[in-house]
Amino acid sequence: VQLQASGGGLVQAGGSLRLSCAASGRTFSRNIMAWFRQAPGKEREFVGVSWSSGSTALTDSVKGRFTISRDNAKNMMYLQMNSLKPEDTGVYYCTATQKGYRGSEYIRGSLYDYWGQGTQVTVSS
Repeated sequence: VQLQASGGGLVQAGGSLRLSCAASGRTFSRNIMAWFRQAPGKEREFVGVSWSSGSTALTDSVKGRFTISRDNAKNMMYLQMNSLKPEDTGVYYCTATQKGYRGSEYIRGSLYDYWGQGTQVTVSS
């Protein structure tokens, strides 16, 4: 699986961006897909996940502002980001895996086998 993230940019606080993740591979629909981000000087953190069933989950800091969706027919995943804050600044990565997991293990980057190159999101105050 190859992943290509795009859609990042510079936006003012309160603005919106839509990130896209294009995936190769015929088994895309089986993948657990997720977004992670990494701010300068900080550890990479989980943002949200999209299961093959269509269910999604988001980290608490972005709930109510971000939405994850996917289009299995197009091998695409999206992250709609609204009401952006300066603390949302970072490089955003899309990831994928077909591994099983236990509990909330899906928030760990180590679960995911495939990573895109990342797209920079900068939110100015």
